[in-house]
Amino acid sequence: MEQVGKRLAARLDAILRHLSPRVGAPAAPTNVPTSAQVSAVTEPGRFCYTLDNDVLTTEQRQFYEDNGYLLIKKLVSDEDIERFRKEFMRICRKEVNPPGAMIMKDESLRSQFGQSEKVVNKVQDFQEDEELFRYCTLPEVLKYVECFTGPNIMAMHTMLINKLPDSDKQTFLHPMHQDLHYFPFRPAARIVCSWTAMERADQNNGCLVVQPGTHKMPLKPHGYPKQGAGNKLFHGLLDEDEKIPRVPLVMEKGDTVFFHPLLIHGSGINKTTGFRKSISCHFASSECYYIDVKNTTQEHLEKELAEMVRKKYNMTSAELRDIWNIRARLVQGERINL
Repeated sequence: MEQVGKRLAARLDAILRHLSPRVGAPAAPTNVPTSAQVSAVTEPGRFCYTLDNDVLTTEQRQFYEDNGYLLIKKLVSDEDIERFRKEFMRICRKEVNPPGAMIMKDESLRSQFGQSEKVVNKVQDFQEDEELFRYCTLPEVLKYVECFTGPNIMAMHTMLINKLPDSDKQTFLHPMHQDLHYFPFRPAARIVCSWTAMERADQNNGCLVVQPGTHKMPLKPHGYPKQGAGNKLFHGLLDEDEKIPRVPLVMEKGDTVFFHPLLIHGSGINKTTGFRKSISCHFASSECYYIDVKNTTQEHLEKELAEMVRKKYNMTSAELRDIWNIRARLVQGERINL
């Protein structure tokens, strides 16, 4: 616990130093295949979104270049997934209370079930839970992450999602969105999400749904959806292009998808009586840099998130990059900017 306190103190110290913002690079200026197995290879060696190494094949690099995501089958072992599941259950039972973690619950079910798996729908920011954080350090995951970020890797945002059985109210639907909306750091091409299914995920229990090729679009305005319950910070696109095809990512336990932060994606409701769990981390190169979100489409998010953090941590003021400094943790190489 003393080590955790020292680490949190060090992060708060970093906040006070306030990394100076620089202007972010503009998004790259669409082609929509639907299978990760088939991709036409054009101009090998000319890739904007992956880095040269011997991990990805040319076909895999081209698929990510065209579509903004890449699915790797059975990447994470059953043994590791069961360890993560047990730790989640311990958190649900309040046997452990990770510092800084946000335990999100369906309050309407709490009187019926107490704090349990049937109520907790997300553990966010688990960077101080050493068991769950192991996910962010798995060599088999980092091997692929380095293809997108390079060797200096920060774990920026961690989540274990427990999608509860839902109803017509669509309480746990996450509208289509771009993750970069939440991030005040750039360049986008050096950020990647690793998302691992902890059990089979399909259209019945609310799997991920992506719009291939949308990672080449700029960051779009986001806000709360007109329909659905509108969970706190579950922002979605304000102007969605219905003509762009949606592809459900059906995944088995241990399958892992890596995707670009501008890729438009979301997830449906869980129409089953079971739970759909996943564990994920957004990684970034430590050479990424913070930007000032004032007068951008992200400014209203900063105000909402800063208010939540001020209440949670008793802080008098907070900016978006302060929050990310608290969350960020080095997993490989050297910490440079973030």
